Amino acid sequence: MEIFHISAECYPVAKVGGLADVVGALPKYQNNLGHYAKVVVPGYDNQFIQKNEFDIVHKGQLKLGWFEFSYAVLKEKTNKLGFELYQIAIPELFDRPNVYSYEDDTERFLAFQIAFLNWLTETNQYPDILHCHDHHTGLIPFMVQHSYNYHQLKNIPTLLTIHNGQYQGWFGYDKLHYLPAFDLSKIGYLEWNGTINPLASAIKCAWKVTTVSPSYLEEISNHANGLENLLRWERPKSLGILNGIDTDVWNTKTDAMLSENYTLKDFKKGKNKNKEFLCKEFNLNPEKPLFTFIGRLVGEKGADLLPQICSIALHQNPGEINILILGSGDPHVENELQGLQNFYHGNYNAYIGYNEKLAHIIYAGADFLLMPSRVEPCGLNQMYALRYGTIPIVRRTGGLRDTVLDMGDGGFGICHDQTSVFDVTHSITRAIGLFQETKKFDEIRKTAMQIDHSWDKVAEEYTNVYQSLSK
Repeated sequence: MEIFHISAECYPVAKVGGLADVVGALPKYQNNLGHYAKVVVPGYDNQFIQKNEFDIVHKGQLKLGWFEFSYAVLKEKTNKLGFELYQIAIPELFDRPNVYSYEDDTERFLAFQIAFLNWLTETNQYPDILHCHDHHTGLIPFMVQHSYNYHQLKNIPTLLTIHNGQYQGWFGYDKLHYLPAFDLSKIGYLEWNGTINPLASAIKCAWKVTTVSPSYLEEISNHANGLENLLRWERPKSLGILNGIDTDVWNTKTDAMLSENYTLKDFKKGKNKNKEFLCKEFNLNPEKPLFTFIGRLVGEKGADLLPQICSIALHQNPGEINILILGSGDPHVENELQGLQNFYHGNYNAYIGYNEKLAHIIYAGADFLLMPSRVEPCGLNQMYALRYGTIPIVRRTGGLRDTVLDMGDGGFGICHDQTSVFDVTHSITRAIGLFQETKKFDEIRKTAMQIDHSWDKVAEEYTNVYQSLSK
């Protein structure tokens, strides 16, 4: 099957969150199954596009209401990502380094979607599936069905994957004229709660809707930032498919970012070497259990509680634990986390920012990973941690519920029910007790490393969905 993945992010091209990791891995594994999967993303002015070579495969014009833009479709020459990568360059809108947070994001991603569909129609391409990811590509299912310009694409099945239903791409009716002409009697497919809502439109118009974990499908039927009733109504065509991880990238034996590589046979030695590197780098004690948090410092991740959690845990266990934070986000949280360095010197440190290599070493060297998320549609960090023999401490929500079983239930993680300071600090106390039971601790780590969260099975699940639509 020929599959187009259309997305705002794709690792390593442009990454803000887990969306990039999914789009950067799933197509590769689909190609391994014999399909022809391609990825299309905007042409951001970032390091990837500057350091790689591209062929221009198409040029065209697009209209955004009264505005007209030139666009070019660039194809990465080497296919080194394991799939064909296309970037749509629209200089006036995407010649900037960041993915999001510009005042004209509505115009940017509308233009990207229109350029993509123009490219297909102008070159007479008829793929088997258009796989849209999140609201940034959410108007494609509507335009394919109802815009006069794209009538020839009408019979191509469209699939929407919701990675995070809290962000929906809302915009006002004053920008409705940006869309290519369509029968205005179909405007109901665009509307939700008095505004134009791209995610709602995709849920209505896509042939199939998937979420990135079964539990998240259940949760957004009750908590979806206003889309609850729509999701319940469209439940018959919806399915939760748990994400995987790229086991070629996340491989303790071959990961070039690690201080020391290791396998299941010598994992204790390998993890200790990486832990020693971290402790030397951040002035911590390698003999003590090392807790870490990796991710965005935002409320969804429970990061606003981290300063209090760290302070209480370090106060209750003076000199007995280490905590290392890697992340960026809310400036207030960043400042509080940095301020703790003055009070717990030698047992606590924080790296404010994004560092992919450091993240890999932390997954390898840490003993426990904190994920007190309020919202976690799937979560990949806990899968990376398990793969590297680091025990996740998670709140039971979304994909965390689907992937981490508490050690008290015969599992390989530590789970709690609320995003609260008490729940997390209590879990840290449980973790300290486990760390002191060396034999049990090693058995759980060994079990964790053998859990299969690869994309192979997931790619097959998506194949089954695609085939059901093509029939």
